[in-house]
Amino acid sequence: MAEQQQDAERASGARQEPEGREGQAAQEVREVREVREVREVREVRDEESRAWRELVSTARRTVTDGLVVGTSGNVSVRVGDTVLVTPSGVPYDRLTPQDVTGVALDGRQVLGTLVPTSELPMHLAVYRTTGARAVVHTHAVHATAVSTLVPELPLIHYMAGALGGPVRVAPYAAYGTEELAAHVLRALAGRSGCLLQNHGTLTYGATLDQAYDRTAQLEWMCRLWLTASSVPGLTPSLLSPQQLAEAGERLRGYGQRHPRTPGA
Repeated sequence: MAEQQQDAERASGARQEPEGREGQAAQEVREVREVREVREVREVRDEESRAWRELVSTARRTVTDGLVVGTSGNVSVRVGDTVLVTPSGVPYDRLTPQDVTGVALDGRQVLGTLVPTSELPMHLAVYRTTGARAVVHTHAVHATAVSTLVPELPLIHYMAGALGGPVRVAPYAAYGTEELAAHVLRALAGRSGCLLQNHGTLTYGATLDQAYDRTAQLEWMCRLWLTASSVPGLTPSLLSPQQLAEAGERLRGYGQRHPRTPGA
């Protein structure tokens, strides 16, 4: 009797095994469909190819200028409703024209096969909330050092006006998290750059060149304040809010204006 019961159980198991395999196969198909729905990868457009070349050049510049080490930091640029971003963990000198990596504003990957930067939530939060067309995030040494000392960069130089005012420090949160993105947005209110506590910097601009220049200026101001503060027995003089406001007004008209078009 026991043997008959065992035979029946084996037979039942044999009948159920194909069903289990079919169920597993169906699950795999569903997973593949879900991946395709998330990625929706398409062909790269000419404008995106040009923007990608500029992005890679800017990313490499952050390494050359000592603002990042290895694959730390990240760069992005917005083209229409697509955000091109540096991929995660790939040295910038190895990026090629075929490595274009892009996402929609909701985070869906639409270009490339490389995984986007882990700081994607922070970049997308900036694009959704501001008029940014480019974002540069670095781990610059002096700026990161300042982020561990004060809640706001002291007004050591009038170039703070180019960033909208006194540069705030976003409270620490784990990298790549929505919490960090939220902290950054609060620190950026009325500003085009901020420090990230125990982490680095983030600046944005209308172009990659502008975003990068703001990053370089921010790192320089942090270095200046650290240098002046390190002199024993002396305290650096700081600008008043009124002096900074005046400088900010003057900076808005700084540089060459675009030539008028014929007949304009």
